[in-house]
Amino acid sequence: MSETVIFSARKIITMNSYQAEASHVAVRDGRILGVGSLEDLQGWGEHRLDDRFAEKVLMPGFVEGHCHLMEGSIWRYHYVGFHARTGPDGVVHEGLGSIDAVADKLARIEAAMPDKDTPLIAWGFDPIYFDGGRMEMSHMDKISTTRPVVVLHSNLHLLNASRAVLHAANITAATNVVGVAKDAKGEPTGELQEMAAKFMALDAIGLDYFTETAERLALDNFGRIACQTGVTTATDLYNAAPDAAVANLVALTAKDDFPVRIAPAYGGASVPSAQGVARVVELMKLNTDKLHFGLVKLMTDGSIQGMTGRMKWPGYYNGGPNGVWNTGPDELQDLVQAYHDAGLQIYIHTNADEASEVAINAIEAVLTKSPRRDHRHTLQHCQMADESQYRRMAALGIGVNLFSNHLYYWGDEHRSTTMGPDRAKRSNAAATAERLGVPFAIHSDAPVTPLGPLFTAWCAVNRLTSSGYLLGPNERISAASALRAITLGAAYAMKMDHDVGSIEVGKRADFAVLEDDPTTVAPEALRDVRVWGTVLGGRVFPARPSTRAGD
Repeated sequence: MSETVIFSARKIITMNSYQAEASHVAVRDGRILGVGSLEDLQGWGEHRLDDRFAEKVLMPGFVEGHCHLMEGSIWRYHYVGFHARTGPDGVVHEGLGSIDAVADKLARIEAAMPDKDTPLIAWGFDPIYFDGGRMEMSHMDKISTTRPVVVLHSNLHLLNASRAVLHAANITAATNVVGVAKDAKGEPTGELQEMAAKFMALDAIGLDYFTETAERLALDNFGRIACQTGVTTATDLYNAAPDAAVANLVALTAKDDFPVRIAPAYGGASVPSAQGVARVVELMKLNTDKLHFGLVKLMTDGSIQGMTGRMKWPGYYNGGPNGVWNTGPDELQDLVQAYHDAGLQIYIHTNADEASEVAINAIEAVLTKSPRRDHRHTLQHCQMADESQYRRMAALGIGVNLFSNHLYYWGDEHRSTTMGPDRAKRSNAAATAERLGVPFAIHSDAPVTPLGPLFTAWCAVNRLTSSGYLLGPNERISAASALRAITLGAAYAMKMDHDVGSIEVGKRADFAVLEDDPTTVAPEALRDVRVWGTVLGGRVFPARPSTRAGD
């Protein structure tokens, strides 16, 4: 018989309603054999008592229901974000306070590059922090007039491209593609908004940052960050699943020392729907205990802070034009119908409220034609949904995964620029979802914001912006609800709650190991709860500490 290990802890928070707390958990064959006191568990027979967590707190391993493996791969490029950011090696990269500071940093990097042809790629940029200014071609020229330079915005929906990139992509004043920004004279500014325009540039220089996510270094980096933040199950919420990348995922996640379970979501609009259905069915045959295909990702609008989200009347608070459809209403309904009829679960990216309305309409039409119980189709982000939309979601069995981190990182900007004070109060309305019975989770969308479920929980509980403003106090939820949202709530949204999300008999022995008790700290201290590491399938993974760049 396999060895039975009983872990002791100062406290075990189970997220299991019929036994909320315990002191010991027994593990056999990577699964939870029993939970309770040592006396309760000794009846399982011979065992080894492991006391290494005797002074620590165990929770179910955190489940990140909307992030990207790109969180591990994107660090090969140069970070130019406004907020400080910690890399997978624990090094903290300081933020940059102006567009000129971004251009100056990249100009220094470009000057030190040994050749003149290798593309220079940066990420994390967001002009909304800079009083309405945008990166213009004059800024790109300051970096280089000859080298291919791409500056990815933090939302990953927009980028800025240098003259060399525009030339390679044949983007000119005559280019008539939605999302190619132009100046008053009709000349491209270098800003490319959303997928159609953005991929013209990326394809021209051969940059495919989605495929890079399946490389060994990227997956190792992602696993390291997951361990540092207590995450044991995570999505990769857009994966085109090319054969080579899938082969890498299968091989690398199978390694004993890979510390996280991955659930890739297939990019459902990347191919005709019949081809997409067939591809997902084939991918599901590759599923293992640490790799879970089956989700389908569809997109509607773009980014609210990128000014490409699709808003209902009265539109953007600053009077800007409405955003961009990546998938229009008619096409969306056809795609939802195809994947729904195949029995698959659909995640739909909706940021602004018009996009949420279109997604709800599509699901309602599909369910009217093809009723299906427990479909668990979920709106991702769903940042501006109003109460009437939540009532419709509850009636239709639609779940929601809210982008709570936005409250901190862009709450001030939503209040002053994009949504206005009124609508910003309802952004990422977890309390409304909870009150109206809409199943909900909360997420980081890493690398858009850093992976870290305890910080995400802090955002949903406190709703404080980066300036300290309390944004929508009526939408705050309790710490208990937030902790459920980053464990069992996210697992339910992924249809994995039978396997992960709580500490109970038969589930995977996946734990977040904490130095502090998140159920007893003050709400404002939730983000400061320290993570020691994780346990995945009974195997222990200590985290590594962070340092400052240059230390």
